[in-house]
Amino acid sequence: MSLDNKVVRRQKLRWRIRTKISGTAQKPRLSVFRSNTDVYAQMIDDVTGTTLVAANSRQKDIAAQKGTKIEQSVLVGKALAQKARALGIDTCVFDRGGYLYHGRVKAIADGAREGGLVF
Repeated sequence: MSLDNKVVRRQKLRWRIRTKISGTAQKPRLSVFRSNTDVYAQMIDDVTGTTLVAANSRQKDIAAQKGTKIEQSVLVGKALAQKARALGIDTCVFDRGGYLYHGRVKAIADGAREGGLVF
């Protein structure tokens, strides 16, 4: 079974990015995954390998608000920032996951910044 060239290219980019950035409990890694319909974001402590906070566009409060995918991505970023601030996390390292910093990925980052996170 061969993988699509686009998927292989993104995986190589993702691995290259991951060699350079890492998250800790005080400054976790904000990881983004983008599917065709939804967007997922989580803050990860790479030292222990645990997810500290997660948010996605399938959550009932975000999915109930009708809007474009980019508008929902901003809401995901804000929700993630709100949960992180509740845990006392105010800084993070952004991991775009091999995607271009454009569109929905940029919208998550903007929403997280509006929510009070510092990259």
